[in-house]
Amino acid sequence: MAKKGNRVQVILECTEHKDSNMPGTSRYITQKNKKNTPERIELKKFNPILKKYTTHKEIK
Repeated sequence: MAKKGNRVQVILECTEHKDSNMPGTSRYITQKNKKNTPERIELKKFNPILKKYTTHKEIK
């Protein structure tokens, strides 16, 4: 039987895209270990609509 781990799926959403009033959203799905990082994560990811690297924050 498989072990239940501390890893959970999280959704990252672009913070700059919401303010730009452009259609669509930039979201990424990733995993994190909630035991090591209980707070929400923030990563720099590529936004294909804005065509640049922007800050993506965890949503839920």
